[in-house]
Amino acid sequence: MNMHRHHPLLAPSRARFIPNIWDILAFALLIGLFALTAHEARETLEPLAAVQQADLSLDPAMLPEYALRTTLRMLAALVASVIFTFGYATLAAKSRRAEMVLVPLLDILQSVPVLGFLSFTVVGFMALFPGQVLGVECASVFAIFTSQAWNMTFSFYQSLRTIPKDLDEACRSFRLSGWQRFWRLEVPYAMPGLIWNTMMSMSGGWFFVVASEAISVGDHTVMLPGVGSYVALAIAEQNLGAIGWAVLTTLVVILTYDQFLFRPLVAWGEKFRFEQTSAQIHPESWLLNLVQRTRLFRLALAPLGHALLLVSHLRLLPTARPLHRRHRMGLSSRWADGLWFALVATGAAFAVWEIQRFLAQSLTLADVGEALGLGLITMLRVMILIALASVVWVPIGVWIGLRPRVAEKVQPLVQFLAAFPANMVFPVVVLTIVRFGLNADIWLSPLMVLGTQWYILFNVIAGASAFPTDLREAAASLRIRKGLWWRKVILPGIFPSYLTGAITASGGSWNASIVAEVAGWGDTTLTAHGLGAYIAQATGAGDYPRVVLGIGVMSLFVILFNRVLWRPLYAFAARRLRLD
Repeated sequence: MNMHRHHPLLAPSRARFIPNIWDILAFALLIGLFALTAHEARETLEPLAAVQQADLSLDPAMLPEYALRTTLRMLAALVASVIFTFGYATLAAKSRRAEMVLVPLLDILQSVPVLGFLSFTVVGFMALFPGQVLGVECASVFAIFTSQAWNMTFSFYQSLRTIPKDLDEACRSFRLSGWQRFWRLEVPYAMPGLIWNTMMSMSGGWFFVVASEAISVGDHTVMLPGVGSYVALAIAEQNLGAIGWAVLTTLVVILTYDQFLFRPLVAWGEKFRFEQTSAQIHPESWLLNLVQRTRLFRLALAPLGHALLLVSHLRLLPTARPLHRRHRMGLSSRWADGLWFALVATGAAFAVWEIQRFLAQSLTLADVGEALGLGLITMLRVMILIALASVVWVPIGVWIGLRPRVAEKVQPLVQFLAAFPANMVFPVVVLTIVRFGLNADIWLSPLMVLGTQWYILFNVIAGASAFPTDLREAAASLRIRKGLWWRKVILPGIFPSYLTGAITASGGSWNASIVAEVAGWGDTTLTAHGLGAYIAQATGAGDYPRVVLGIGVMSLFVILFNRVLWRPLYAFAARRLRLD
């Protein structure tokens, strides 16, 4: 008779299937996101002629739609950057032969201007989607990708090179396959630094969004609707009011995706910190807390979580070899290494020969000497600016990173400062230099590091945030204070992360020199002596041999600078500064 009576022990299990208020909020946010994405995706399928005929408007009422389209382009580029990072950085870190090519190539790629990528890729994307906006959209997304991917790749590469030996030995003891090791050790270990560098890359994309939304097609330029094209039009018309609205919109967008994307990622990534004791203060996210309180929403996501877990447990790659066997195989493969190095050297020599043939048709050795001399001037600027930025931002970044509550509050502010388009500051700088008769060679220089200095700050914050709590407690118990604490504790702990930021900031400063060494507002244009101004003037004149020469010399300086300074420091960090 009691078989139909509700048993009290069954109530909790049945309650799991009853939605609560958090489920309603979560599903509402998800449906809204899908609706906005679908609406903007439909716009990309329109004929190209429709965009060419539609005029951009400086009406502030259009900014929400422009901001949405720009944000979706940047998110698409960010997804592509993550995929590229996992593949490229992993191959470079695990294969010394691939590293010979991939790491110098990465140095070159981060020094090539965004406009240089656009000039070679627009035609290809337009051919893939003839007569459609999608082709131009892909070109814009690719341009933003080139401003995001290199920083994330350097961060992941640095993390893979500095994995503690005890964790490596644990993976070998459990005989994890290469695929399992990647998802169960390498990605989790790299996650804290990668999340912070992803934030920096997202903000860095705003620095070049003006150039990436103005796509040259034939003899005319297609202005894709977005915040970048809005800013470009406002600058062209010298409309300070419109620039102010664009700055406000950028701030709102950054705060929005900080709350909905990066704040949950930082809180979620806290569980991947490498330490023996638990941190006393953990970053929180209201969105992550909302999802954790849902019932049906979590049940709906459970199959996806189980599928990803099963995929990460597959034995798709060979099991890592013992260290002594790897050493013997390295000795026996010297001939293969020599052959590979010879092939790489031959390919590089062939590329240099082809460039020399192209340049020799219209340039002389005097032109090469001029470009090299201007490159030395720009290199001196980069070195001084990176040193000054390091002195300023390393202590600040350490102070913020060791205080999670402060980092949580400062995070959106730093993202906004990093995302602030530098060309909005150019008018103030130009007018100040003209008003007080200042030297353009000196006072235009800070514009080079205006947008790239944040790479140092972000990476130092990431390194300090991931610094193990047990090491901090050990230093406190030993009463290590002041200068000794900086030299022996925190600076060695954050040094690999700092190197990632410094390398990216250095390469970005070379790139930014093209727009920073030539600044203008209205009819007033100031030019500083340097390789960036050389490339900018050659581009404006349509002098492609000098453009190629300038970019080639810039790439040469970046590679030599990295080979002589940054790579030895990277090797030192990987050898001596592991958290073993």
